[in-house]
Amino acid sequence: MKHIVIVSTSYPLSADGQEAAGTFVADFAEQLSSHARVTVIAPALQQVDVKMNENFEVRYFPVPTLPLSLLNAANPKSWLPIMTTLYRGRKALQKIVRQQQIDFIFALWVLPSGYWARAIAQDNHIPYATWALGSDIWSLSRLPIIRSVLRQVLADSRINFADGLQLANDVQEISGKECRFLPSTRQLAVCPEKVLAVNAPYNLVFLGRWHTNKGIDILLESLALLDEKDWQRIHQIRIAGGGPMEPMVKAACAKLQSDGRPVELLGYLNKTQATDLIVAADYVLIPSRVESIPVIFSDAMKCGSPVIAMPVGDLPLLLQQYRAGVLSEDVTAEDFAFAIQQALTKPCEEFRSGLQQASEKFDVQTIVRDFLKAVV
Repeated sequence: MKHIVIVSTSYPLSADGQEAAGTFVADFAEQLSSHARVTVIAPALQQVDVKMNENFEVRYFPVPTLPLSLLNAANPKSWLPIMTTLYRGRKALQKIVRQQQIDFIFALWVLPSGYWARAIAQDNHIPYATWALGSDIWSLSRLPIIRSVLRQVLADSRINFADGLQLANDVQEISGKECRFLPSTRQLAVCPEKVLAVNAPYNLVFLGRWHTNKGIDILLESLALLDEKDWQRIHQIRIAGGGPMEPMVKAACAKLQSDGRPVELLGYLNKTQATDLIVAADYVLIPSRVESIPVIFSDAMKCGSPVIAMPVGDLPLLLQQYRAGVLSEDVTAEDFAFAIQQALTKPCEEFRSGLQQASEKFDVQTIVRDFLKAVV
């Protein structure tokens, strides 16, 4: 049986829902362990090894702070945590390569995981692959020095994957080699066939990081633009998650609540809670400014909930292909408010066929099989 090491900067230590990207990595790794021996190397606030099953182990290396996504290289206060994390991540990967026979390294994401993988793989003659997220390519590649490192990591890998269609093209342009689409998705409990609503009032849900990229501020501004007639078509709006924009989110929700709007604010949710929330939703809100294909999109498809989404990343193509929701005209609060208004007048039942087709596309078992075909 092959031994595959997954090195990731985002992996859940608990099931409280705070690891945004890591939520689907855990499901991918668990499913992969049915076909290969899997060891995950990931950061945590303390060093600990966790045996998940006979073929699946997680080794956490200690870092000064989490989540790593909040570290800012432009802030001198972040320099020491960044350097400490870079050093300890490489040492953790190096340690297991010296201790055990490793057949393949899978880096999630390109930086810094791919940087570690490239260095260790070259020293030990082990092939590696990368799985890129939008934050890797669309943010880090803007910096000339970082773009050069990205190109080296991508060019020297056996194969590259990306969790979006346009993103795969962008990775290919940077690296000069093929990049395959590998969607990021979670394994959800089997949902019973959902009865889709045909009439308002509807339940709307936002679930995600309270971060500028995810557009939580745009959503709240959009809600403030809805008129009384619109609110009569809304039974409840539930906003779940957490992140750096928490003070603004709480203040804006408090204002909506004081105006008598049916808005409920929730914190982080584990997978079971998140699934229940999405299943209960008539529409899932995706107001992102920057996206490839968000995990919440595939979650919504599996739970039979149409989406109201911004025209970013691959969402326009996906909604055109599957007709599983309503697309905003542009990335503004006014346009997103109009998209909500449109959705409130539609019967959710009309999206059933598209939801079923999209659900079949985003399946963890299929994704693992595609990965193995490409690398083994």
